[in-house]
Amino acid sequence: MLPIFAPDNKGDVCVKPLLQAVFEQFYSVGVREFCFIVGRGKGNVSDHFTSDNRYLDGLGSKELVQEITNFYEMLKSSSIVFISQPEPKGFGDAVLRAEPYVNEPFLVQAGDTFILSRGNRHLNRLIKEHEKQRAEATFFVKRVENPQSFGIVEGWLIEDKVYEVTNIVEKPSKPASDLASTAVYIFTPEIFEGLKSNSQGWGGELQLTDGIQKMVSLGLKVVAVELENDEIWLDISNPLSYWQALKTSFEFLTKDAAC
Repeated sequence: MLPIFAPDNKGDVCVKPLLQAVFEQFYSVGVREFCFIVGRGKGNVSDHFTSDNRYLDGLGSKELVQEITNFYEMLKSSSIVFISQPEPKGFGDAVLRAEPYVNEPFLVQAGDTFILSRGNRHLNRLIKEHEKQRAEATFFVKRVENPQSFGIVEGWLIEDKVYEVTNIVEKPSKPASDLASTAVYIFTPEIFEGLKSNSQGWGGELQLTDGIQKMVSLGLKVVAVELENDEIWLDISNPLSYWQALKTSFEFLTKDAAC
């Protein structure tokens, strides 16, 4: 629920909670069924994603009223489920909890990451590549300077900036590459079997990367797509990276506008 700079319904810059910005991106590419995995004390998430027209009465700005109204219209045309994760057992555990609600390919995004692109072209590109490659898992990667801090990918190049993954390891002490997963994925339901076959991984948690590696081991096709230079990955996992994300997102969105 941390605020970030994101485009409003007119394409201008505004501030909105990260999860709302992600929701609106997914909505823009046709997603209408959403599943939020939340822990204890996260009632503000479900409150925010429940429309309440009484809230509009206290807003003085016509532009803000219109922005919230548009958001509420998206909520009304969507189906939203909130699933509790009683203990923080890892990203893999969170994804596994969605299994009862999934029977087709689905998008996954971590709640502490965001990708900016013009017209949300990155999501359209990811979906297109997933279908083109007929993959069971497709996700974005980016080259990083500190690969020990991320899930790191090895693979062979099948076309420009597209790799077939041969190995993925969470926060390796000796990284085999500098290609890091950016925590935006498309999976088929086979990911659930991959997660069920794994126990605790790095940090004593069920890691999503371990489930992906199991898919690779089973011979399923896993594809990594490298972000383009104008597709900006924002990491919001700690105070310093959050500060940088605010700065980067504002600069990106105002690049061609007068401030």
